[in-house]
Amino acid sequence: MKLLIAEDDPRLLKTLVHIFEGERYSVDGVADGESAYDYAMSGEYDGFVFDIMMPGRDGISLLRAIREKGITAPALFLTARAEVSDRIDGLDAGADDYLPKPFSTGELLARVRAMLRRRDSFSPDIISAYGMTLNRGTYEIACAGKSRKLSAREFQIAEMMMASPGVIIPADKFITHIWGWDAPVDTSVIWVHISNFRKKTEEIGAPVRIRFVRGVGYLMEEAK
Repeated sequence: MKLLIAEDDPRLLKTLVHIFEGERYSVDGVADGESAYDYAMSGEYDGFVFDIMMPGRDGISLLRAIREKGITAPALFLTARAEVSDRIDGLDAGADDYLPKPFSTGELLARVRAMLRRRDSFSPDIISAYGMTLNRGTYEIACAGKSRKLSAREFQIAEMMMASPGVIIPADKFITHIWGWDAPVDTSVIWVHISNFRKKTEEIGAPVRIRFVRGVGYLMEEAK
């Protein structure tokens, strides 16, 4: 899946590229509307993620110009402008969805998946790792006929860990994914949700171990 991201805040642009690449998307990131237009014209993208307020060409006029060229890839607007009139303008320009800032990474990814789903090209609803499955539609983990419902936070943690089994995930990556790229969340909160998720994996008898690697992050691995 290939995405084009246009965002004039260099810190947020870097974060967005990192987030989507971490989810195995191919990503091009640009910092202004004119560059975004050139990229959109020169490459085939499965979806667009555009900021509305950008130098050179704003997101709404950018998308209108792209749509006039017959490009139908779905588009999501990110913006700090949350007025109803702005949302209407964006949707009228051909956007598929609208996400006001600040936002959580989990919601952003869910909205992009939903946007791409409408194009019949999306991530599977079931993730599997170590004999355990996670259902994105029901927020349930299951193993050997047993299942448990996860809270929204537990689900987002499970989704990250099961998408990267055997990989150490830093605490700050959990924070960015779940609460947002600039959220003031203490790492102890992460530990609480991971502990709750671990208990549920034990209740269904999943052959996994979740442990903390000091100074690095959290790891899900096959139980020995």
